[in-house]
Amino acid sequence: MDIIDAIILGIVQGLTEFLPVSSSGHLELVAAILGDSKLPEESMMFTVVLHFATALSTILVFRKDLVEIFKGLFQFKWNEETKFSLKIIISMIPAAIVGVFFNDQLEQFFGGKIVFVGCMLLLTAVLLYLADKAKNTDKPVGFWNAFLVGVSQAIAILPGISRSGATISTSVLLGIDKSKAARFSFLMVVPLILGKIAKDILDGALTYNSESFGYLSAGFIAAFIAGYFACTWMIALVRKSKLTYFSIYCAIVGLIAIGAGLYL
Repeated sequence: MDIIDAIILGIVQGLTEFLPVSSSGHLELVAAILGDSKLPEESMMFTVVLHFATALSTILVFRKDLVEIFKGLFQFKWNEETKFSLKIIISMIPAAIVGVFFNDQLEQFFGGKIVFVGCMLLLTAVLLYLADKAKNTDKPVGFWNAFLVGVSQAIAILPGISRSGATISTSVLLGIDKSKAARFSFLMVVPLILGKIAKDILDGALTYNSESFGYLSAGFIAAFIAGYFACTWMIALVRKSKLTYFSIYCAIVGLIAIGAGLYL
């Protein structure tokens, strides 16, 4: 992998991690376009670096919220910050179970299966359309809602299903305020990403050599910058009910992917 490819993949990851168009699905499609049906040995390290970059961009965007949450937690009271943190933990449970016990099965859906990616993008398109048409409310995220949103996040591990699209759509369809839904969706993924990175490090699954420093750095910077702007932009789009545009986009890309996979 050269630096240009790393920058392209970093931008794709940064944008699609927050925009509801599926980062994993787009990375699969971009890898196919670049002719990389099989990523290099260091692909696990590269993937971790990109996800770490987007996690940091989320932390930067929500830095004020996170400071308030930590302040509330250290008061050791049953306050709103404690409740919110518990909801985040509850939302992580489904994805954590799937990641720990079904990781080998999940890997079978990756590796150039662009027809499957296309079908999942169509599913994402339907979810986004339904969410965009839902009425806005001022309802906050409840504990049961947090678990259901966590289930949608677990399903979104599949390539082609947008994590942000699935979690925000699920929240909105449950009647949750759109701004609160976007905030919860972005914050709930941070501990999950950091936990996955820690697991990969402890498992010894990451390989690194000095030759990969250049493209790892380029990918990190590209993903961080793209992620920061995409996260900020997405919050405004959800609030203004502009998800239909992404629904149309996912439908078009999904149909193209299915056509390419079947006929090329």
